[in-house]
Amino acid sequence: MLEAGVKAPEFSLQDKDGNIVSLKDFLGKKVVVYFYPKDSTPGCTRQACSFRNNYGEYKKMGIEVIGISKDSVKSHANFAAKQELPFILLADPERQAIEAYDVWQEKKLYGKVSMGVVRTTYIVDEKGMIEKAYPNANPDTNAEEILAYLKG
Repeated sequence: MLEAGVKAPEFSLQDKDGNIVSLKDFLGKKVVVYFYPKDSTPGCTRQACSFRNNYGEYKKMGIEVIGISKDSVKSHANFAAKQELPFILLADPERQAIEAYDVWQEKKLYGKVSMGVVRTTYIVDEKGMIEKAYPNANPDTNAEEILAYLKG
């Protein structure tokens, strides 16, 4: 898990339309980067819809929201269309950003141990530094919790 005060690892990944999006594209503005396990699963859908419902507030503050999972570009396109997601979704099937941000970890579910994406959200500041980290983010309250922090 990356800590506040460290440089956010650079990434360049495809969005739901196949365009390359890089973290450096957002230098000069704050970015919320959230990592989630899988498109169209219950928790991930609730989290994405919460960011969607609060997206206007983020935009008013000049903050972009980026969701990253190891799903494909096509999966992201379907997920975004079905849930009407207005923010950026990036496909990371090779786990480039997922591993750089240390969110590919051992998980336990019903006693079964496996590797997977641990739901984590980072606020990256205008200079590309991690301002705040939210490990094991709650999909139901994450978007509002971050907004409350950003509003002070």
